[in-house]
Amino acid sequence: MPETVSDPAQPARRTRVALLFGGRSGEHAISAATAAGVMKAIDREKYDVIPVGITRSGQWVVASDDPARWELASGRLPEVTAESGAEVVLASSGAGTVLQVLEPGSVPSVLGEVDVVFPLLHGPFGEDGTVQGLLELADVRYVGAGVLASAVGMDKHYMKLVFAGHGLAVGPHVVVPPRDWEQRRAEVLTRVQNELKLPVFVKPARAGSSLGVTRVDDLADLPHAIEAARVHDPKVLVEQGIEGREIECAVLGGRGGAAPRASVPGEIVVDHESVDFYDFEAKYLSATQARTQAPADLPGEVAEKVRDVAVRAFEAVGAEGISRVDVFVTPEGEVVVNEINTMPGFTPISMYPKMWEASGLSYPDLIDELIKLALERPTGLR
Repeated sequence: MPETVSDPAQPARRTRVALLFGGRSGEHAISAATAAGVMKAIDREKYDVIPVGITRSGQWVVASDDPARWELASGRLPEVTAESGAEVVLASSGAGTVLQVLEPGSVPSVLGEVDVVFPLLHGPFGEDGTVQGLLELADVRYVGAGVLASAVGMDKHYMKLVFAGHGLAVGPHVVVPPRDWEQRRAEVLTRVQNELKLPVFVKPARAGSSLGVTRVDDLADLPHAIEAARVHDPKVLVEQGIEGREIECAVLGGRGGAAPRASVPGEIVVDHESVDFYDFEAKYLSATQARTQAPADLPGEVAEKVRDVAVRAFEAVGAEGISRVDVFVTPEGEVVVNEINTMPGFTPISMYPKMWEASGLSYPDLIDELIKLALERPTGLR
């Protein structure tokens, strides 16, 4: 909701932003690290920041505002626990949507009116439309995609259907629903053998950060890879490997009804001598297995094609505010969409802010722009 001034003699209060992070998914620690980056960079002259952590069991707590508490550190992944702060709930009052602190033996105290929520959540129970639906019901503005776009962007099965329906190129793949694997396992293995070429990549349909992803070069290893993916999601996707460069592009919603904006493309350069693919360790824990490069070294016409495809993918799922689109650029110059992330990694060294920095928009200014986009957009049907 816009800033208001009740007394002309008094300055406008700062916009109050709740940073929501942690959560119930396997990407809990990455979400906390993302929050640490935003805490460091957000303009405290313009915004009052309320860090709200969600434990792995789903409890909401008012969390520490110290970024160091939530950063990825050597040998330690940050964790939101029930001891991280006082329990908090989202509630409505005559003044609007508020966060209320619940402390044992005391009446809930109003933490303050919330102008916008920045849901820095990755994976299921956060990036998949569930929290977005809660915020819509509470009638509070929030950064990023709405319910449907978040759900489609989280589920790689339906994501690919939507992309293909909009004329975007997607790679060959086989979906393995839980009932098929449990009751028709031989048929699943036959489908993969007949429809896909090795190598294939087996991954949870609704997870991120490369959790549960396995490269398979021998079909004898496929059942084990599917079981490893099912640890994170009962529905699994088997994708045919695509020869090409892994290119990413950041998309930012347009202001005032304008078209979405695409950054310069970036590239993930993997050291294939030390790792088969861009897995969780290469993404977050190793300083040597992979590096990011923005802008990517691409011919001008290919870079423009990537940017065009990224915007088309953003609009295909109905995304808003923020998304990162990952593609493969084949040796023939074809751009194949791999996936869209409606709440991508957002630490200062993550690809999304790095690509915008290479495009001339700094990390603090990017945060400011995303909050302004959220404040401009109403809740409900739009």
